[in-house]
Amino acid sequence: MQLTLDGKKIEAACGETLLTLIRRAGFYESDLEKMPLAAMIGGEVFHLNYDPVRLKDGEEEARSAVAAANGQISLLRYKDKMGKRVYERTLLFVLILAVRRLFPGARVLVQYSLGQGLYIRLEKTPALSLSDTLLLKDECLSILREDFQLTRERLNIRDAIAFFSKDGQRDKVRLLQWRKFSYFDVYRHENYMDYFYGEMLPSTGYCRVFNLEYLYPGMVLLMPDAKNPNRPATYRHSPKLAAVFYESDEWGRLLRCSNVADLNDMIANGSVRELVRVNEALHEKSYAGLADRIVKRGARAVLLAGPSSSGKTTSANRLYTHLRVLGKNPVLLSLDDYYIDRDKIPVDEKGERDLEHIETLDLSRFREDLESLLKGMETEIPEFNFSEGRRSPKGRMLKVGADEPLIIEGIHGLNPLMLSDAIAKDSIFRVYVSALTTLNLDDHNRIRTTDIRLLRRMVRDNSVRNASVEYTLSLWPSVRNGEERWIFPYQEEADAFFNTALVYEPAVLKKHIFPLLLGIGEESPHYAMARDLVKFLNYFADAAVEDEIPPTSILREFIGGNTFYMKCD
Repeated sequence: MQLTLDGKKIEAACGETLLTLIRRAGFYESDLEKMPLAAMIGGEVFHLNYDPVRLKDGEEEARSAVAAANGQISLLRYKDKMGKRVYERTLLFVLILAVRRLFPGARVLVQYSLGQGLYIRLEKTPALSLSDTLLLKDECLSILREDFQLTRERLNIRDAIAFFSKDGQRDKVRLLQWRKFSYFDVYRHENYMDYFYGEMLPSTGYCRVFNLEYLYPGMVLLMPDAKNPNRPATYRHSPKLAAVFYESDEWGRLLRCSNVADLNDMIANGSVRELVRVNEALHEKSYAGLADRIVKRGARAVLLAGPSSSGKTTSANRLYTHLRVLGKNPVLLSLDDYYIDRDKIPVDEKGERDLEHIETLDLSRFREDLESLLKGMETEIPEFNFSEGRRSPKGRMLKVGADEPLIIEGIHGLNPLMLSDAIAKDSIFRVYVSALTTLNLDDHNRIRTTDIRLLRRMVRDNSVRNASVEYTLSLWPSVRNGEERWIFPYQEEADAFFNTALVYEPAVLKKHIFPLLLGIGEESPHYAMARDLVKFLNYFADAAVEDEIPPTSILREFIGGNTFYMKCD
């Protein structure tokens, strides 16, 4: 059978795996930056032990993908999102195996991304220590040197549930009871079997680049550096972000909703309605507390920033309401009005307009206006005409007093370039807003915060802006690159963090986005991502609770029915 492997034609015989073909075609590299980690065939990701010629039991779908793709196979490397995820899954398998060898019976909880790594907690007695972390790192290195093959097996759901029940992985048993398919693909080594919701590497030796950092009461697993994959990423100390994650995780425990099975059970027994009310009340209490801190500081301006679809607009409006309760008369401003004309926006390395770049804003004008307003002077505030892509000829005049704090919302609000040296730092209160979900699929599989924000944005873009899901997916890599460059490096500059994630929201977003994702065909360059999201959403039960969601909820900014009128972020 003739295949085209990364543009190179090659004859494949029955019994040859993709890894064999990669070696024969001269594509195998020991350099992680160039090393093939998986393959994309017809918009689907395949492991390198897959035989593209032989039709095995249970692989009809995979074989048809090769035929449908006319033998075209693209190799995935660490720079590719899907390649990076394959590496991450395998490294987690290695770490959990190391825990099982050294600390039998310990429960491993893979919780959230932190400081360029994954924060992981162990439930064991005695508690995890620095010396335990060093032992785990050595054991991981030993497993990598063993370089044993990871065996992929297909089980029916009944057998998988029986195994995980006997193995003590109760979280997986509960989640699998909600799975809509009759089979289950797992990876095994001896008596350890696990599932990470996607393909893995052929053997453990591929994962030689990593690091473990002790961070009480857990540890951070560091992946290869994004810019130089041949070395592990450096842990970025983020105490404020860690604190808000920890607080949100504790709230999830108090609400008895730490994973998808917990949420599904609440949907099934009807208690999800109380969950919605309590979760929304928690947000309300947090906004009130934030307003108290701003007034206590005597801040004249609030800079509210965060990544795309974090709920900045609703947060600005809800903060406005709580400041009114405290006797203030706040004024809402948007950094969007400080955009330069679209034809003057700088281009990126691909020659495209870089809409996330900080130089899309007229920084000098903003600094001058803010300084003028804080001095009590009447100031002309620009207005941007988005339909024309340029600033309107005439702005609006604004003058604010001591009891009229400014609430200024925009993605670049925490960047130090936004403020001039003439502005007293204690007159500014900076807030970082993001959807930092701590809900997990199960103990070993987190839900990515970026995936929740992507779901939010797809729903809003489609319903409010009439944009297709594929259009949003095409923009997302650029959005994410902008966040990594212009937003995340400054998040620790914030005086306060606000987590806008709602533990119940994936089950509500599913209703709005699921049919649209199913409509993306195999010919689309975004099919693989859409397929991943569909697989993820399939684990959620449908929650018919929109009548419980208040009109000022963060979620209303995305699903509609929001009673605020400020422009979307």
